[in-house]
Amino acid sequence: MLFCFTIFVARILLNGKHIEMRNGLITLLLAAFLPALAQERNLEELYRQIDEAIDHSPEYVAAYETRINEVKESYAREWSNEEKLKRLLQIYDLYKAYNNDSALYYVQQYIDLAEEMGLGDAACSGKVKMAYQCSTVGLYTEALGILRSLDRSKMDKATLTNYYVTCMHVYGELGYYTRMPSMGEEYQKLNNVYRDSVFATANPKSEDYLLRYETKLFNEQKYEEALKVNDQRMRLVKENTREYAIVAYYRHLIYRNKGNIEEAKYWLGQSGLCDVKQAVMDQASLLSLAEMLNNEGDFSRSYKYIRFTWDCNNRFNTRMRSWQISPILTVIENNYQNEMDRNAKVLTGSIIVVSILALLLVGALLFLRRRNSQLATARNALHDTNTRLATLNDELQQANDQLSAANGQFVTLNSRLKDANAVKEEYIGRFLSLCAQYVDKLDNYRKMVNKKMKNKELDELYRITKSTELKEQEIEELNQNFDSVFLHLFPNFIDDFNALLEPELQIHPREANHLTTDLRIFALIRLGIDDSSKIAEFLHYSVNTIYNYRARIKNGAVVDREDFERMVKELGMPR
Repeated sequence: MLFCFTIFVARILLNGKHIEMRNGLITLLLAAFLPALAQERNLEELYRQIDEAIDHSPEYVAAYETRINEVKESYAREWSNEEKLKRLLQIYDLYKAYNNDSALYYVQQYIDLAEEMGLGDAACSGKVKMAYQCSTVGLYTEALGILRSLDRSKMDKATLTNYYVTCMHVYGELGYYTRMPSMGEEYQKLNNVYRDSVFATANPKSEDYLLRYETKLFNEQKYEEALKVNDQRMRLVKENTREYAIVAYYRHLIYRNKGNIEEAKYWLGQSGLCDVKQAVMDQASLLSLAEMLNNEGDFSRSYKYIRFTWDCNNRFNTRMRSWQISPILTVIENNYQNEMDRNAKVLTGSIIVVSILALLLVGALLFLRRRNSQLATARNALHDTNTRLATLNDELQQANDQLSAANGQFVTLNSRLKDANAVKEEYIGRFLSLCAQYVDKLDNYRKMVNKKMKNKELDELYRITKSTELKEQEIEELNQNFDSVFLHLFPNFIDDFNALLEPELQIHPREANHLTTDLRIFALIRLGIDDSSKIAEFLHYSVNTIYNYRARIKNGAVVDREDFERMVKELGMPR
């Protein structure tokens, strides 16, 4: 619109008398406005691509998890510790922007194996990576503790550079998030010190060096120079990669501070698009883009992006990003709701107008009907009455159907409630009994310890308390109690459970009234405990082990693996 108005003004001013001047002015105006219009079209196309990528995000995530599982399987097949070490590093790299807990777990496995092999350099490098991962998710105390435990004099050049990069990142994050200005200044000074150390050790053509140099120029408000460095970084990465997304994000910061918002949104969108396609869960680009779109009044799209960012953060599992997203999410949700309310009011107004017109039309029809003969009026009245009766009959039938459906749901819910009450009563009784037994055991243990100490049998007492045999016995007894109560409640559980599995994968315990680990996991799921972390805590396994058990069993199901656990929860009824 502004473009058309400008052309119109130019024509009026020149009114055709100076044709050459007029044509020149129009050419200048076209040169000025057409790039902007093209850029706007590019932005809309980019938003469309992001929307489409978000819709296909489950496919990208599935492909990424397949890639992770392939590396894990390769790791499991390796016999050489050297190859295992390489695979652990690959798994960590895949997880570091996808799932924080898994990233920390596998980098710890990498460190442990390196130390076991006597590879001090590799272990040191792994600890630096762990410190960086901790600082990424706000675990600054842990990150600093790891860094302070390392001896820089024993690091090779590459590890030392990574060490300085990590120190710079930790203090940079602390300086950004602290609410104490004086501490922020101190953290920034330390950040600058380690940045200089990076400059001293890193290859000037490497990403580590160029990123810090670009950031330095950016902080000094030398945006044109920073943009040139960003150009260098762009040449070092491939499109549609995680590295490209990072460079594009920093590029948007430069344009944003230069005041070129359209260009900033374009590069922020490119970064977000790459993150979605690469299944990156530590989202920052779409978060910033959602905030910018919200400020511009595009509430629907900003709401979609912020909700996607929130879901990604929950998968990545870090409170730091949640603290960042929560206030923005609240504002965007409020704006989105306000827009929906405004649309609802407009729709309500339209309905009222249409209703009034409909009433007027009905009135006109009634007026014309009065002109008809008495016979026609009576016939039409009878027809209307029959129609109303038919409608009321249909409505009554629908009400009956709804009542029948509700009654069926009530019966189902009542049955489930009885199920839950039976399980609760049985387990509460056994729980109280176990508590009484454990009180007696603790008292007997106290008496035994008191007797040993009284008799000064300290070596024997030390041997007893050092052994884990008691813990293992108690765990075994706990499992036996659980098996006994569960099989008492669900005597046909094992047969019913095996009916859901392929014949060659069915599970048959060697002892009666005992469950295997696989059966025990799904027994807990049958009781409503489907959180892997809670199952792992109860059975004294790692969460990853529980996940592997569940995945392996579901892969052998004769039913849809997505419905498998739901069907397990419905097996049998308590006796």
